[in-house]
Amino acid sequence: MNHDRPAQEDQRAASSSLGSRSEDVERTNAAWAIPLALAGALLVGDSAWAESEIYAYVGPDGTLEMTNVPTDQRFQPAESRVRRLSHRVSVAEVEEAVERYAWQFHLHPALLLAVIKAESDFNPTVISRSGAIGLMQLIPETAIRHGVQNLYDTDDNIRGGARHLRYLLDRFNGNVRLAVAAYNAGERRVERYRAIPPYPETRDYVRKVMIYYKSFRGDYQASPGKAVLLAIHHKPLQLQPLPVPTELRGRGSAGRK
Repeated sequence: MNHDRPAQEDQRAASSSLGSRSEDVERTNAAWAIPLALAGALLVGDSAWAESEIYAYVGPDGTLEMTNVPTDQRFQPAESRVRRLSHRVSVAEVEEAVERYAWQFHLHPALLLAVIKAESDFNPTVISRSGAIGLMQLIPETAIRHGVQNLYDTDDNIRGGARHLRYLLDRFNGNVRLAVAAYNAGERRVERYRAIPPYPETRDYVRKVMIYYKSFRGDYQASPGKAVLLAIHHKPLQLQPLPVPTELRGRGSAGRK
């Protein structure tokens, strides 16, 4: 994430609901072969016995299947994956922070999950080339602006990212796509083009976030815990690059992370 310094202080959070025009992408529901509660326990490391008994398979569309009775060779022991995830992020902490700050800053929780997925894939220790840190990839300047004390802390990082998203949504009159583009490229660049900037990274980033957003919204309606779990396990999207519109070509470039 590469943020510009705003021309004015953060505006107060608005109470209007978010609207979105997400890509027409089909959402595939995950098929579970074990209870969701058991899967959640695995991710937070509550059941060492269960880890050794569970097998998992992630399909090409990001669908996760888990079972204790594998039916074919695609299923592999879930122990290593579960341990890796349990060392990276707590499902319970993410769910609690997302619910709290989505309510506080008038955001849909699925939008926060989508940004986290696109930014860090739920790795709280990742650092980008531009120095963005943590789940929501906050640069120190943005973190200071929003009062973040510990960029590696799940709650603090999500709070700062949620507050910044609210600021950007207010700045771009509730336009989710423009706010997401500004989260990646900086609000000044979005204002310069009055559209999503023509940088391939930013355009792909917006597409990914909107696809995740649509998928996670459906999951969240069914169960917040399930939505967090599926978001963590969702295979990161690999998109084909889009052609840059002719009217936007040659209008400058941006330093990216």
